[in-house]
Amino acid sequence: MEPKRSNECPLHGAGERPDHLVGRRLERVVAAWHRLGTEAPSGPLDVWLIDSEAVATHVTTGSDWCLIVETSAPFEGYDMAESGRVEVAPISGETAFADHLGEAILAVREEGTPDTPGSGRRALEITFESGRVRCETWSGDLCLSPSPD
Repeated sequence: MEPKRSNECPLHGAGERPDHLVGRRLERVVAAWHRLGTEAPSGPLDVWLIDSEAVATHVTTGSDWCLIVETSAPFEGYDMAESGRVEVAPISGETAFADHLGEAILAVREEGTPDTPGSGRRALEITFESGRVRCETWSGDLCLSPSPD
């Protein structure tokens, strides 16, 4: 039996260990965006990193603001009537991952909340040949940003 991880979320569990990404190439990124009328989209709400083995690693936030990492295929977009719609499509430059398409993933690093063990994963940093991308949850929102070297 695998030991409980310190960054395991009490609500969502430990999720997928992202170590399986190391050594694979990032081939595609699909993202889910919330659109309301003609406003610019917010988000992304979810991203799926599709690697050279055709595995889709889903990164999103949980209802308790933890960062969820799981292996699952992208879902279909859907309409929420007056609350807008969620569109799911391949990215073309809208996220920090766009600059790393086609690159090998060299390392991954997870972070929990040091002062609150057992509160879940709060960040995931993915290292590519030309830089790093940090995925984190901020007040329940998924934040993706290039990480300084």
